[in-house]
Amino acid sequence: MRTTRTVGVVLACALPLAGLAGLGTTSPAVAASKADDETAMFLVTLAGPGTSSSTLPPEVLSLWMRTAQDQVLGSVDAGEPTYRWTTALSGVAVELTDAQADELATDPRVALVERDRLLHLAGTATPSAATATAPRTKGGGTGTVIGFVDSGITPEGSVFAAGPGLGSVPDRYAGECRTAPDWPDSACTGKVVGAQWFVDGFGADRLRDASSMSARDDDGHGTAVASVAAGNDGLTARVRGQRLGRFAGVAPDAWIAVYKACWTAPDPDRDGCAASDVVSAIDRATADGVDVLNLSVVADSARDATDDTVLRALLGAAEAGIAVVGAAGNGPGEVGYAVPWVTSVGAVTGDVRRGLVERRGAPALRGVMVSDRTAGPARLVLGEEVAAVGSDRRDARLCVPGSLDAAEVGGRIVLCERGGVGRTDKSLAVRQADGIGMVLANEVTGSLDADLHVVPTVHVDADEGATLRRWLAHHPHGRVTLTPRGVQHGPARVAGWSRTGDARLGVAAPDVLAEGSGVLAATSADSGPRWQLVSGTSVAAAQVSGLAASLISRRGWSANTVRSALAGTAIPVPGSRSGAGLVRRDPSTATFGVRVTPGDYRGWLDGRRVELGTATLLLDRDRRTVTRTVTNLSGRTRTFTARVTGLPGLTLAPVSLRLAPGQSADVTIRMVGARSGRGLILWRDGSSVAARWPVLAR
Repeated sequence: MRTTRTVGVVLACALPLAGLAGLGTTSPAVAASKADDETAMFLVTLAGPGTSSSTLPPEVLSLWMRTAQDQVLGSVDAGEPTYRWTTALSGVAVELTDAQADELATDPRVALVERDRLLHLAGTATPSAATATAPRTKGGGTGTVIGFVDSGITPEGSVFAAGPGLGSVPDRYAGECRTAPDWPDSACTGKVVGAQWFVDGFGADRLRDASSMSARDDDGHGTAVASVAAGNDGLTARVRGQRLGRFAGVAPDAWIAVYKACWTAPDPDRDGCAASDVVSAIDRATADGVDVLNLSVVADSARDATDDTVLRALLGAAEAGIAVVGAAGNGPGEVGYAVPWVTSVGAVTGDVRRGLVERRGAPALRGVMVSDRTAGPARLVLGEEVAAVGSDRRDARLCVPGSLDAAEVGGRIVLCERGGVGRTDKSLAVRQADGIGMVLANEVTGSLDADLHVVPTVHVDADEGATLRRWLAHHPHGRVTLTPRGVQHGPARVAGWSRTGDARLGVAAPDVLAEGSGVLAATSADSGPRWQLVSGTSVAAAQVSGLAASLISRRGWSANTVRSALAGTAIPVPGSRSGAGLVRRDPSTATFGVRVTPGDYRGWLDGRRVELGTATLLLDRDRRTVTRTVTNLSGRTRTFTARVTGLPGLTLAPVSLRLAPGQSADVTIRMVGARSGRGLILWRDGSSVAARWPVLAR
């Protein structure tokens, strides 16, 4: 039993939309108490599981848990809890003094006392420029409900409209659509079948004035994530006259349930999600009976599951048979959801949209360009040289809206430096000053981003930008042409900003990778385009959530089998230090699965962390032998044969299995000698690859 006092900061997904906040370290919602009698919100988890892992009537267990909660709180004269949880776990969110929290931490009836934390969805990642093609399938997700713990959703429009293929919501889903002034009954469209929000931990009095006290999305993150996972198919995406192609969510026939737990504050640095609200959303989604639960909230630093109420709540969701999927996180920090009951997802970069800055008599400069329209030839001008009257030269260099002189910019292409304001705000500034194109240059080494700019734009790196400045100094009236060069296809690479793990927490995370750069998604903007290219591990996780829903729908697999199929059929990616690799576009062809025994996950939480049914194997000095129970997932008898590569001294027995449909068998993997490195166990079903098991030896 521990009292955890660290305030965590989370960065989960970057959307190239104006107004996304940076990182903060504290929040009024989780401010430390300053006097002995001052209180703060604490999350108190009682020992034992919630009702989700029991076969007893939940009504009886819930009543017993509430009584136990009251007894524990009464022992320290605590007040009425802000939240009570009985499904995913048994616990409360309650105002306590430090002294009360310390006393509860020593109570044998209490498993964890944790100060509430502010988690962030908004932030800035550094994605490579790409126009990723998500792993789409024709249809998919029929009869399943995907729950999204996020910033809400904007339900209007064709992306989330009801369709004839959806049918009636299954009786097993018990969620409700709460109404509000800006969320009428009609906002639950037939595709959006659940809408709830949780704000008491964050604090309703700390919201931005424009925040929606409802399930409505306040910043676009939740809308983008839900559209990628389960947006309708057959839609044509156009932005400013440019056709971006046909859109479809990965599981377009799945229903959507919204559990809004992330909010906006007057100070963008205070935006985020209180852990108490997130746990409440998880508990409610578990009680409602969603099939898949998608989260984009991750910890900034590594925390053992025994010290993390969110991870404990997700264990309860997994024990209820829910496929839980979480974003690994962007930027510096430890991998989010490094626990065996969550499929953690990292990001890869894919195809890249290229463009050229062509100069007469000089080599063309390469960059990233989403627009399919050519701009120029036209004179190139520096932003700081065409500042509007009364504007600061630095603002003009950064092309801050309103800083450019239309008399000097009209009909020209402007070189703008990155920073200060949103990237698309800069192209808007050029357009407002009657410019016809923009070259966006990094000031220092950084990413090249696929953005939907207002005018044709080529984004170049710092070296190319410096070269262009030197050329312009010698050619003050130089003319350039911005030329799109289409999509450059390339192999999948782990995104430099996607968090990777080192297995220190006892699991290899992220478990799988998915496309996470330049993914087409819906946006909740009140005006302007309805589409955007988004990047981050959040949209990568959204794709995996869609695939999970499709697998449950098509094959009727359990959540554990889905997790095994996703990892076992993944394709190795160069540069990936842990996990299985890039998810396949159709993992439903999996024939070979790893079985998890009921109770294994909770045993892992309690310290018995050797035998887990994961497709990635970890071996070290104290754990040289592991066992996996495998199952034939197909409908006919098959013979599976294994081959070991990459790690001398790694053996397994048996190396060949003949299994009838649904039949299982144990396989023992053993490391002889002290080795460190990465290996692979490749299982074949005749000439086809049945499964890949990465092996990490330390």
